[in-house]
Amino acid sequence: MGTAHILLATLLISFFGVRGNVFSLERAFPSRHPIRLDELRARDLSRHAHVFKTVVGGLINVTVVYEDYYGHPQHIGVYVTKVKIGSSPREFYVLLDTGSDLFWVSCSSCSNCPRFTDLGTRFSFYDIVNSSTGGVLPCSHAMCGKCSRQSHRCEYDMTYSGGDRITSFLVSDVLHLDTIPVRSYVALESSAPIVFGCTTSVSGLLAGTRASVNGIFGFSQGPMSVLSQLSSQGMTPSVFSHCLKGDDYGGGILILGDILEPSIVYTPLVPKRPYYAIYLQSIAVNGKILPIDPAAFKVSRGRGTVVDSGTILAYLIEELYEPFIRAITLASSKHVTPVVSTSGNQCYRTSISKSEAFPSVSLNFAGGVSMVLKPREYLIDGGYYKGLPSWCMGFLKAHKRLNILGDLLLRDKIVVYDIVGQQLGWANFNSDNSPRV
Repeated sequence: MGTAHILLATLLISFFGVRGNVFSLERAFPSRHPIRLDELRARDLSRHAHVFKTVVGGLINVTVVYEDYYGHPQHIGVYVTKVKIGSSPREFYVLLDTGSDLFWVSCSSCSNCPRFTDLGTRFSFYDIVNSSTGGVLPCSHAMCGKCSRQSHRCEYDMTYSGGDRITSFLVSDVLHLDTIPVRSYVALESSAPIVFGCTTSVSGLLAGTRASVNGIFGFSQGPMSVLSQLSSQGMTPSVFSHCLKGDDYGGGILILGDILEPSIVYTPLVPKRPYYAIYLQSIAVNGKILPIDPAAFKVSRGRGTVVDSGTILAYLIEELYEPFIRAITLASSKHVTPVVSTSGNQCYRTSISKSEAFPSVSLNFAGGVSMVLKPREYLIDGGYYKGLPSWCMGFLKAHKRLNILGDLLLRDKIVVYDIVGQQLGWANFNSDNSPRV
């Protein structure tokens, strides 16, 4: 755990009342690799095709890495964590994902898994032979949903859009956690048995040279998620939170446990969903509620609003997106000129700062609570266009009937996922404000 991450954990412990367990964050990609907005959208859509296909006392610290996309000073992107598994333990880079439940890492028998991180560091591969605490999950295990007749192993396959596929078999081993007691900043190591996927084949984005991860850290409400498994053993409560830093250095922490702070506001979760769905009720621009048919906010099995840490951008269904973009355009400064990028995304040219040029946005949810977004929290640097700086909307049109709030909107906030209380909460938090602590 680096000095900066200890400082952030210290600030959170002091600023908020923390009761539970924590994981820290660092960056995965350096800023020399350009990825365009349309590529970010393609990555999100590929992910959504799989994840949402069914819906047309101590601090545990794990270093989490922030994917840094060049060309976007806000450093939007997904977050990954370094975890240690097995005896003797090996370290893996895994994507922090609130939209899926399976925890998986690259298996030693995987021939097409990425071999190196973006910085050239060699990835570890899990080999059950090298771990005295590891074992193949028997077909009789409660978590075994599909048993291979040939290998007699529990299999777990995931198929993405475009034919991208991940093939795994389930194993059990110990997950090592760096525990920081609330009244001490000296890390202590603990461990817990956990079931995860040993992946033998990957394709698509996770197989590419820019994957920078060789696994997924699933934190949905499903029974196989990391949180579900740890809480069933009494290792953590069924509550977790994250604080994703939005500055040039990325980073942040993931907390397993309660945060006791009056400024956190809560909205109820939609029941009986494996992911984190909430009730969006209206949208306001510069304090003015948009005239949108209430039916557009209807929640059903195929509709609603999801908070998803594995998604980079934000997505609104057409009935919300169109009036939202019109309102942003009308409420922007006279120094702003709307333009459309080559990939069809809404962008704007301006000669003044974005904080002066663009309006505030309020997403209003059940329970009478709102998530207020400043321009820097919903705009992406679009580079120069005809000699002037341009900004592109971080909100895109959803390709299905689901609104999705990704990392772009979650930065510089404590976001609380309270599974026991079936609610989701948030509070603004700027880890640079050390004088306030």
